Amino acid sequence: MDQLLGLAVDPAAWAALITLIAMEVVLGVDNLIFIAILSNKLPPEQRERARRIGIFLALFLRLALLSTVAFIVKLTTPVFSVFGQGFSWRDLILIAGGLFLVWKATREIHQRVDPDAPDHVTGASQTAGDAVKLNFAAAMGQIVVLDLVFSIDSIITAVGMTQHIPIMVIAVIVTVALMMVAATPLANFINHNPTLIMLALGFLLMIGMVLIAEGFGAHVPKGYIYTAMAFSAAVEGLNMLARKKK
Repeated sequence: MDQLLGLAVDPAAWAALITLIAMEVVLGVDNLIFIAILSNKLPPEQRERARRIGIFLALFLRLALLSTVAFIVKLTTPVFSVFGQGFSWRDLILIAGGLFLVWKATREIHQRVDPDAPDHVTGASQTAGDAVKLNFAAAMGQIVVLDLVFSIDSIITAVGMTQHIPIMVIAVIVTVALMMVAATPLANFINHNPTLIMLALGFLLMIGMVLIAEGFGAHVPKGYIYTAMAFSAAVEGLNMLARKKK
């Protein structure tokens, strides 16, 4: 309790909290886009439930990881080397998550560009209407995988910014609460503007490549990534406005 009171009157702690919340919100955007795209592939009556469960799992995983901070820190310790390049468990998780994102985004883009192509999973030919369908269990499985990847990245970022667990917990709870509020409006907005789906898939493809690069030790400044995403979204916003005017 004394520690909490001390942090409450410490301006540096408030500055760290605000900065961490901002960083967590930015990192949470990737997670939210993925959940929005997957949930929109479910039947309408299941979409809201899938978003809430997905975001709740994101909160649970982040808080669970925070309870094992000492273990999380060890994830950045190299466990083996290849040609002089050390790889930690975090690197392997980022690479695996990045490969999954690249595969998922590429497959979704292919289905939307050529909706009549055979589905390589089922071997059946699909139409534009059912090419995007997904069962609830499959959607939740994919959401859990990416929740885990994004959660580990999020918590390692938090650990690097502050050593105070209460600040991390508050930042995580605030961030996930904002994700919960934004999830449905974002998903509906994407669903009502089909061109945004391709843009969002392009974002996921880029994020996947960044995760792979990070896993191989090539640091990509997040500012460049999110500036590019913001610029692309702004251009698409102008296109939407132009189409509406017509």
